[in-house]
Amino acid sequence: MPVSVACEVVDLPRSSWYYIRQHDDGAEDRRIEDFLRECVARRPRRGFWKCYTRSRRMKHTWNHKRVYRIYKRLGLHLRRRAKHRLPARVQQPLLAPQAPGLSWAMDFTRDTLTSGRVFRALNIIDEFNREVLAIEVDTSLPSQRVIRVLDQLKAWRPLPRSIRVDNGPEFMAGALADWSDGNNVHLNFIPPGKPQKNGFMERLNRSFREDILDCYLFDTLDEIRGAAWDWLVSTMKNDHTTA
Repeated sequence: MPVSVACEVVDLPRSSWYYIRQHDDGAEDRRIEDFLRECVARRPRRGFWKCYTRSRRMKHTWNHKRVYRIYKRLGLHLRRRAKHRLPARVQQPLLAPQAPGLSWAMDFTRDTLTSGRVFRALNIIDEFNREVLAIEVDTSLPSQRVIRVLDQLKAWRPLPRSIRVDNGPEFMAGALADWSDGNNVHLNFIPPGKPQKNGFMERLNRSFREDILDCYLFDTLDEIRGAAWDWLVSTMKNDHTTA
């Protein structure tokens, strides 16, 4: 009897008759488990969809239903209330890179206007030649604002391989982690309580404070922005003159 007739008699689709189950010893599920554990360990507040989006960026082709099934099986969908210590940071010596554009550093400085209103400045430098790349001033500089400044720099020069930062909430935010993953930039976190591990940045912060913040009184944000821009341009001229 032909297969087509037999399948029609027993009401069985021919696709089911010809289906051959692919051998799966669970190795792929274990790969997904390892990926999810690593993803959540890096960013405990990441939900399922952020983990899944990261898997797509890493060129994995797992179906979202399969990933979510394993995500639930591991209990990662449950709210994690316990606080965790900062992850151990790899102890790395503070060495200047061998060429410009390989490693940047960024940090915040803080001061007040004459009205008592607090403002902050995000400073970014190239660690090779200590070139000041950007100074962003405002009363609030969350992670999305940091990303915007980095994207502006990306528009006119290549991004570095790594950016040295401290453990501030703006730098540890998931949005900045996603940006760094998407742009192949490694965030090099210094050990907590060790500002000397970001010595190039600390030197710039001190110079900016001594030359600008401690020398003048500012009534508005526009005044400090103008002074910061003039100082940035003057440092660039001095670098070129020295060279």
